[in-house]
Amino acid sequence: MDTDGTWLTGEQLETGSSDVARRLGAAGLSPGDRVILCAGTSAAWLIAYLGLLRAGLVAVPVNPGYTRHEVERLVRAARPSAALIDGREIAAWVAGAGSESLVLSDLGLGGLPPAPHDTDQPPLDTAGPDDPALLLFTSGTTGAPKGALLSHGNLLASARAVTLAWRWSQDDRLLLTLPLFHMHGLGVGINGSLVSGGQVVLRPGFDAGEVAERCRTGEVSLFFGVPAMYERLLSAGLADSLAPLRLIVSGSAPLAAAQSDAVAAAGGQRPLERYGMTETVMLTSNPIDGPRKPGGVGLPLPGVELRVAADGEVQVSGPNVLAGYDAADGLSRPEDAFTPDGWFRTGDLGELDEDGHLRLIGRRKELIITGGFNVHPREVEEALTEFPGVLEAAVVGRPSPEWGEAVTAVVVADRPLDPAALVAFAAKRLAPYKVPKAVEFVDALPRNSLGKVLRHQI
Repeated sequence: MDTDGTWLTGEQLETGSSDVARRLGAAGLSPGDRVILCAGTSAAWLIAYLGLLRAGLVAVPVNPGYTRHEVERLVRAARPSAALIDGREIAAWVAGAGSESLVLSDLGLGGLPPAPHDTDQPPLDTAGPDDPALLLFTSGTTGAPKGALLSHGNLLASARAVTLAWRWSQDDRLLLTLPLFHMHGLGVGINGSLVSGGQVVLRPGFDAGEVAERCRTGEVSLFFGVPAMYERLLSAGLADSLAPLRLIVSGSAPLAAAQSDAVAAAGGQRPLERYGMTETVMLTSNPIDGPRKPGGVGLPLPGVELRVAADGEVQVSGPNVLAGYDAADGLSRPEDAFTPDGWFRTGDLGELDEDGHLRLIGRRKELIITGGFNVHPREVEEALTEFPGVLEAAVVGRPSPEWGEAVTAVVVADRPLDPAALVAFAAKRLAPYKVPKAVEFVDALPRNSLGKVLRHQI
């Protein structure tokens, strides 16, 4: 269903995407060329995306909310041959970024001639599993984004894995409020729907009241969200609306155990937490049947191999894992991204419990070393958020001549709080070296479009 309430059939997706592919081919684009796709959620966006893949082109989704600086930086990195953009201002930014791209400020491909006659049409759907399909830039929560170049095989392997693990079928209907320029909405929501044959209801964004209304009517069976969405449903007293759904999934950021418990109490089922990355699509998931452990991200999905190295880093292998990062002279496989035996270093730190379920502790680059001891920010954050009045907490290491790094808590609260009381509270739950040396209060934590905290901005 399009955002205006119009349903599209599979035949309409096929003919529309075929037209996009053939018209771009007639405009001079060749398999392997990169095409920026920058617009809000719509069926036109989806048709354009499918058209790019069918023509063997590489889709480069871009957040339409980006600033000029962000757009220009991405264009320079992606080196596109064309850009499909819904908006003349961003089109002008792309054109002004030194790109030789064919820039179209109309997803309907206005300005291009019609598709050629059958005798002149280039072949479609010829891309192989190793051919590039999607260039996505990592979220950059700890630094500069990198271009993850994913193949058709990577995308298909992960979509098949989640449809198997979640028993996703043509009888399901997904309510999708996630943006399509991100792996959660695109690689899971869209690609999973296409592989399963299920229906998808596209929405331009998340609105708690509308989500509750659609869920209560029974018109949808699946909802995929991020923790911030579940928190808004809880705050509005609407989490009970999730009860009729077959499955609710949470990802893209850690879901606090208390939040998971509250949704489970109100909606009758615990959100199924899963774990994925831009570079790997989906990796693990809590089970459909059996315990969904709060704070845990479950077991490896079909086809995924996972191990935890001696230093705690999660390393993975499988058909869903990218071959390398994009570079001007070809694929790049930096030493810090892959082990000598070919496993991808996720940069996440984790531990396996007695049942083989993975629990993520934090990011390797976020590890705080204070007085020679290692501190994982997430553990401290979980302790701080148990204090009455604390809404959110982010823990970082600040340079310290005495400790090397001083554990510092940046807190969002719903009332005035005494920093000393918060430190004393943490001291009852944490070893002394983990207790914050300082507490700072802010109105909001810096986040990206899917709610991940941007620690490098703190």
